[in-house]
Amino acid sequence: MMTHMCVEAAVRAAHDYDFETTLIHDACATRALKFGDREVSAADVHLSTLSSLTRYYARVLDTKTFLKDF
Repeated sequence: MMTHMCVEAAVRAAHDYDFETTLIHDACATRALKFGDREVSAADVHLSTLSSLTRYYARVLDTKTFLKDF
């Protein structure tokens, strides 16, 4: 699943249904994107998507932090 597609759609849909959502940012990834003659690196696409989801749509954590809660 790509961060900027399936993951983002699922997180936003969960929010629309009033679920409290946690997204594990190092458990998903994406690919570079191209628009016109510009390429956006996979890392920048991933970070941009995470940034737009953080706080309002989901609690965004790394795996280590998430597992500490158990």
